[in-house]
Formats: sequence, structure tokens, C-alpha cells
Amino acid sequence: MTERTLADWLSYLEQLHPSAIDMGLERSRVVLQRLSLGRLAPRVITVTGTNGKGSTCAFIAALLQAQGLKVGVYSSPHLLRYNERVQVAGVEATDAMLCEAFAVVEAARGDTSLTYFEMGTLAAFWLFQQAGLDALVLEVGLGGRLDAVNLLDADIAVVTSIGIDHADWLGDSRESVAFEKAGIFRAGKPALCGDLDPPQPLLDQVALLDTPFFLRGRDYDLSTNAQEWSWRGLNHLGAVVSLANLPLLDLPMENAALALQAYALMQLPWQPEEISQALQQTRVAGRLDRRVLNWQGKSLTLLLDVGHNPHAAEYLAQRLANRPVPGKRLVVFGLLADKDLPGVVAPLLSEVASWAVAPLPIGRSRAAAELHAHLHSCGARVTAHVDVQAALEAQCAQAADGDEVLVFGSFYCVAEALDWLGRQANRGVQDGFAG
Repeated sequence: MTERTLADWLSYLEQLHPSAIDMGLERSRVVLQRLSLGRLAPRVITVTGTNGKGSTCAFIAALLQAQGLKVGVYSSPHLLRYNERVQVAGVEATDAMLCEAFAVVEAARGDTSLTYFEMGTLAAFWLFQQAGLDALVLEVGLGGRLDAVNLLDADIAVVTSIGIDHADWLGDSRESVAFEKAGIFRAGKPALCGDLDPPQPLLDQVALLDTPFFLRGRDYDLSTNAQEWSWRGLNHLGAVVSLANLPLLDLPMENAALALQAYALMQLPWQPEEISQALQQTRVAGRLDRRVLNWQGKSLTLLLDVGHNPHAAEYLAQRLANRPVPGKRLVVFGLLADKDLPGVVAPLLSEVASWAVAPLPIGRSRAAAELHAHLHSCGARVTAHVDVQAALEAQCAQAADGDEVLVFGSFYCVAEALDWLGRQANRGVQDGFAG
């Protein structure tokens, strides 16, 4: 029998369980025990939140790697390759490694049914166990309490922000979302929260578990001006530590501040120059991801952002307002059907000159006609296209020097743009991450 390729495995996993999402830890825990997966690293940092998980994980990993630690990172979803989800020491898992891990989990699960995400999480755990890690950074896939990542006990639990998203699974209030996210907290282990106004259920869980709690605006904070930013927080002894005159970052500095507070609790060297350099070098594809494209004789700026809920859209609009461009902003936009269309669009209307909308390459996409109708009703200048890449080419065609093309609304939307950019490589695409 021919061995399965990674594409074969991923196709198989998609059909393995009756539903794509099936919240609960019971099935996964059975298989975890069969695999004898125990403590995977001396330090385990678990990160959840409505927005900002990916960049916070990236910042934490960068800070740890700057100290010479071997760090594993598990994240989701991926943009172009499944391999992006599993990284060790900054290197993605190979196809062969993932195939071996899936085969091990498949043999261990027996007749236990697992979802695509559960299989992938257990496979990642198995790979991390083989790697001999010094630290492991885990991004929660959905919620927290019942997410497969929560099978592992966090030494430090991080909540980036609390907004309403995935309401079918997490509830339609900040209180219900907070309860689910606080499920990653562990008794006596530090918990961090980057939300300035955490709902009561999260605070109740802190009190119930007697968890050392570090809250933005109280225990740590940041301040910014047009040229630089500063940070202060608490170390593991409760002493105040601080950093000043840090260069501004492209990625959200609120998430860098949260990562710094997590790092400050780990009893690792506090070296301002190394810390600043690690933060400056942190990149996350598709998150405030600025690129320069040489296309048809023009030099165009593209900004890619996977924001797909009102909270993310508001943050993006704020960043755009604080960074005006010489020309116009043209948008390429696609959205999934379960997302809040009015809430995502409203914050950007005043920042955008024209919209090009398109369906996403997935059955759960909103139709381009629906996106067009809503934006038209808002008074926006909008055109509809057959797919994201056609919308992107249309906006690039009308863009002039000094204009910026923004691609946002979904991981799928940004992934399509990245795929298109990859195929333009021989025409002079360059990565650019200007602040």
C-alpha cells in the first residue's frame, strides 16, 4: 500500500468525524493517554482571546528564542500550508514529520472518533514530545475551556482580548466568551489578561482558582507616542520592571506588552537590548502585513490583515487612521457567512475609497452579491468579482503611486492574496514591512 502524503492525510482527517467542530475534551484525552503524552516542555504558555492570539504567541516565542531556548509553537489556522501550524525553533514541521505523527495518532485512537483539529493537535503534541523542547507556546483554536489545546496544563495562561465571535459555540455575550476563555486557567498558576475590562466570569474563575492575576492597566501597561513606546510590569517576585524608548512595531504593541508581561514572570534574563530586538524582528504573515508589489510598472503597497470580526476591524481602522497614506486606500474584501458583516464593515468605511468584494473559496462564504448590496447601502463605492484574486487584480489596476491596497476579512481572503503574490514573484514582488 502506498504511504499517505500530507494532502492524503488532511483529506482523510476532514472526513473522519461527523462534524467539523465537536467541543469537548473527553475523546481527545483518551487518545492523549494512549499516546503517553505527559509534560511536553518545562514551560507551557497557552494563549487564547478573540483577537491577537497569533501575534502574542509570536512575540512570546521570539522573546524565549532570543535566550537560546528551543521553543515549539502550535497555531491555527494556517494560510498557505498546514505545516505552518507546527513549528520547532522557528522551523515548520516537514510533510514527513506530520505524516508520521498522524499515523501514530491514527494507530492510537482505535475506534475513538476525533475531529480534524483534535487529530492535528494530538499530532502536534506528539511531535513536540519528540523535539526535546525548553518551552511550548500554544494558541487555542476556539474558546479555551473545551478546546483540545486545553488538554495540557498551562504554566502561564494568557487571554489577549474578549469580544464576540463564534457565537454559535461561545455564546453571544462577552460574559459567556470570558467564561470559556478562562477555562485555560490553572490553580496557582499565573493568568494574564490584555482586556482592559474583563467580564466578571473571568474574574470569578481567577478567584475560584486562587490564580496570580496580571491585568493590563493595573499590573502592566504600555504608553506610546509618535516615535516610540514604553512598558512597565511586574516580575515573578512582584517587583516593577520597565522598558523605555522602544521602537514602534507594525504588529499590535498591546500584544507585545502582554507577551512582555508573560516573559517577565519566567525568571529569565532581563536584557533590554535583546528584548527590544526580539520584538522588532517578530513577523506574522497576514497580520498588519505590509508588502511592496511591483506590478505592471507601478510600485504598490499592499496591507494584508486576517481581521474578521468587529473588534479586529475597529483595531485595523484605528491603525489606518494613525498611518495615513499619500493617496487612497482600496480594499479587497471577503467574509464568511457566520461573521458580523455590518460590524466588520462599519469601522472601515471612512478610511476606504473603494471596495472590491468577492466570495471566498469555501462553502461557508458570503456571496459577493450580498457583500456588494450591503456596502452599496452604506454609500460605499463597490464592485463585485468572481474571486479574491480577480478583485485584487482589479484594485491593483486602478491603484496609483501612493495608494494602498488593503486585503482583509478572513484568513481565506489573505491566503488567496498570498497565493496570488507568490505567482507574481517573477514580476518583482518584494516583501516590505515598513512601520
